[in-house]
Amino acid sequence: MSDLANAPRSVIREVGKVVAGKDIYIKKVMLAILAGGHILMDDIPGVGKTTMALAFSRAMALKQKRVQFTPDVLPSDVTGFYMFQKETKSFRYVAGPVMTNLFLADEINRTSPKTQSALLQVMEEGKVTIDGNTLDVPEPFIVIATQNPTGSAGTQLLPESQLDRFMICFSLGYPDIKNEIQIIKRRNTENPLDHVRPVMDGPMLIACQKSVEQIYIHDAVYEYIATLVNATRNNDMIKLGVSPRGTLALCRMAKSAAFLAGRDYVLPDDVADVFKDVAAHRLILDGRAGLAGYDARMVLDHILSAVQKPVPR
Repeated sequence: MSDLANAPRSVIREVGKVVAGKDIYIKKVMLAILAGGHILMDDIPGVGKTTMALAFSRAMALKQKRVQFTPDVLPSDVTGFYMFQKETKSFRYVAGPVMTNLFLADEINRTSPKTQSALLQVMEEGKVTIDGNTLDVPEPFIVIATQNPTGSAGTQLLPESQLDRFMICFSLGYPDIKNEIQIIKRRNTENPLDHVRPVMDGPMLIACQKSVEQIYIHDAVYEYIATLVNATRNNDMIKLGVSPRGTLALCRMAKSAAFLAGRDYVLPDDVADVFKDVAAHRLILDGRAGLAGYDARMVLDHILSAVQKPVPR
């Protein structure tokens, strides 16, 4: 288990060459990928979201395609379409960019809800349906999406059904002065992406994901997970709590954390460490939370402190 985890650890180091001072977020992305999930990075333009996604594709030697979402992008621009061939008098599928291993959806909240909905099936099932024909996307399949904060020019909220399909969501934030100087020096003469080495490939990633599935969770930890999720559904500050899909995502992320640590079992701390990244974007807060000055992560901090962790025996 520990030996197999060396490959994703190497990926983290390679991506760290490009994205300075964001090791904790690089690790979060790697955990979500190992868990077979999709990632949403919500932040202002220019902080390195797209660069991080490209670095992951290179470090894992994955085929990647990118779509810059704008209001005029159509669903067929994402999924592909069937074109009639006069020579054969038949229809031929023209593959869309979603037919790849790592799909980078850049500024996903700048396109229309109709186009956003084109990703709902493929993110959940790994399939696309076009003109009644269902096609499988390649394995592994990962969506890394970026979005600008709500209220930015030309943006619109993602629906809850779309947000719920992202395993984790986080914001990178600005770099500190030390790391910003490092970024300037790196970019002064070269592109750091050119120095990212492939240290993993698709079959190895699939092997790691299968190992993650085999990680053991004790009944007491299952109860801890269910209690945390249930607390989001019975809280005066929260209007809409975490869905069962979110519960499954929390289990898978906790297993990934154990795998990356070289263990074949999940600790309560694994669950607590990933809880906010899995749950925050799935919540709709009550108006009382805003009046009290709370955001989703602050409410989840209260839940984490109120729910007792199981004690090892």
